[in-house]
Amino acid sequence: MQRCLKWVKYLPELGVEPTVITVDPDQASYPVRDESLLHEVPPSVRVIRTPTLEPFESYQKLTGRAVPHGGFANEGKPSFTQQAMRFVRGNFFLPDPRRGWNRYALAAVDKLLAAGEKFDAVLTSSPPHSTQLIGLEIQKKYGLRWLADLRDPWTDIYYTKDLHRTPPATWLDARYERQVLTRADAVLVTSPETERLFRRKLPDLGKGKIVVLPNGYDEPDFQQPSAPPTDCLRITHTGTISARYRIDNLLKAIAECQQRYPQVPWRLRFVGQVDAGVREQVAAAGLGEATEFLPFVPHQQSVAYLMTSSVLLMAIPDVALNRGILPGKVFEYLAACKPVLCVGPAGSDADNVLREAGAGQALPYDDYNLMLSTLGDLAQQWQQSHDLDLRTTKPTRYSRRGQAAQLAELVRAHTAAS
Repeated sequence: MQRCLKWVKYLPELGVEPTVITVDPDQASYPVRDESLLHEVPPSVRVIRTPTLEPFESYQKLTGRAVPHGGFANEGKPSFTQQAMRFVRGNFFLPDPRRGWNRYALAAVDKLLAAGEKFDAVLTSSPPHSTQLIGLEIQKKYGLRWLADLRDPWTDIYYTKDLHRTPPATWLDARYERQVLTRADAVLVTSPETERLFRRKLPDLGKGKIVVLPNGYDEPDFQQPSAPPTDCLRITHTGTISARYRIDNLLKAIAECQQRYPQVPWRLRFVGQVDAGVREQVAAAGLGEATEFLPFVPHQQSVAYLMTSSVLLMAIPDVALNRGILPGKVFEYLAACKPVLCVGPAGSDADNVLREAGAGQALPYDDYNLMLSTLGDLAQQWQQSHDLDLRTTKPTRYSRRGQAAQLAELVRAHTAAS
């Protein structure tokens, strides 16, 4: 959502006039919402909101649970009913349960074009990957240039195995993926590894067909001053995290550092959705009294929590093909100019970005000694100065405005080609 929002924010001043087709918020089901971000949509941008048809209200009634977060991060160990619902979702709603919106989005497109409006290009962004089928249909019906933005892998996304797909469902989903990758005029991805993943599947894709356009940070969001605490070394994580992110060894290392460096008051802060498994890991490490859990907050408040931290924590889920997972929070963490503790695979795209910026490095899930030494270095630095902020400039190539400029050039290039 941040990715598309920031594009819409900056495209008008770059000479590209966007029309947004999205869902009526009163009819959609989402686990978290941040109404404050609506203020970032320029008044000149037309936003068309349509009805939708989704099964999540029935899901909530049957399971008594909230709408699942991405990757089922809010569900912990699933009940029998939840497992059954995952089977239904994975085999009867392809590519995903949001497909019920497509007919309404296509009707809105038909209405615009029937009224004689002209568009140079169509951009569809996913997940939900069912949205890409809208672009496919528009291209077939009207011949418009089509840019497919895939923020995550499709059939290889890490929670696919949790959907209990049958062979026919697996075949159909892969067919949808292949159609989108081959038919789109350009495919946008967020990391180099995701490009490599798609090219291994379809090596005949043209050289310039896939464009790596990573996530980023919006400079105006980080104008508030940094205010690291002086009474403790506070490590903050923002966003969703579950047990599959494997921070258990890091938590144990922090607990050991409490003993090694008793003069350093260690504190942990989680802002957002934290599943029961992570809370249990915190308790098992003996960090319960040193940890606070805060609920989801509006984006600006989330940034404020970053700016009032000593160190920032992120983790890559311990799943197959995770070297290409490059969360948007990486770039916001860089914009906060704080050291970053990143639990995840060495040599991954996230590791490369952090190393390039001088903000840290990936700490492999089972490399306890590296975690201890990294935390020890931070503890010694904190004793010398409670301000651990990095004295580096923000990497401007990850600014949201700069990325919108790249998108604008891509739109113009494909318009000229048509």
